[in-house]
Amino acid sequence: MLHLVTHPLVHDCLAELRAAHTPPERFRALANRISVLLGAEALRDVPMTDGTVETPLGPSPCRRLGADVVLAPVLRAGLGMLPGMLELVPSARVGHLGLQRDERTAVASQYYAKLPPNLQDSYVLLIDPMLATGGSAVAALDMLTKAGARHLRLVCIVAAPEGVAVVEKAYPSVPIFTPVVDRELNAHKFIVPGLGDFGDRLFGTI
Repeated sequence: MLHLVTHPLVHDCLAELRAAHTPPERFRALANRISVLLGAEALRDVPMTDGTVETPLGPSPCRRLGADVVLAPVLRAGLGMLPGMLELVPSARVGHLGLQRDERTAVASQYYAKLPPNLQDSYVLLIDPMLATGGSAVAALDMLTKAGARHLRLVCIVAAPEGVAVVEKAYPSVPIFTPVVDRELNAHKFIVPGLGDFGDRLFGTI
C-alpha cells in the first residue's frame, strides 16, 4: 500500500525543503505547495457525482466531489501541511491529533484529540510530514479508527523504511502516500538524510 509520488513538481519542492539553508518563510511556502500536490494524489480515487452546471453558453455535464473529506494533521508539524490541503479541498472538515514522542523511547503518547463526528463514510487523510519510527502514525490511526473512520490514507513528505514497515504491519490496508522513502533512522530516530526537524524548521524554533 506504499504509493511513491513521482511528480516532478513534488520532487522539486522536496529538494528545496531538504536544503539546510532554506529559511522558515520559504520552508512554509514549499510545505504548502507540496501538500497540494500530495493531497491531489491521495484523493485521486475519491468518489464523484455526476451533475449539470450552467455555463454562460448553456448547460454542461459536470462531475463534483461526492464524498466528505476530513483532514487530520498530527500536531504540531502536520499543521504545516494543512493550509495546502484546505486550498485543495476548501469544504474539508478538520480534526486535530496531539501526539508527543518520548525522545528516549520514541513512544508516542496522546495529549489532545478533537475530531469531527460521523467519520464512517468520510475519506480521512492523516497528514504527518515525517514518517520516522511509525509510532505516532500508528497511534494516530488508532485514534481515528476508534472514532469510526474506515477510509484512511496517510500522507507524508519523507518516510523511513522502519516507519513504513511499522504502519504496514499495524494497518496493512491503509495507503501511504509519500515522494520518498529515505535510507534509515539514526540513533536519535531522525530520518537520514531526511530534512531535519520539520516542526522546528517550519516554525523557526531551531
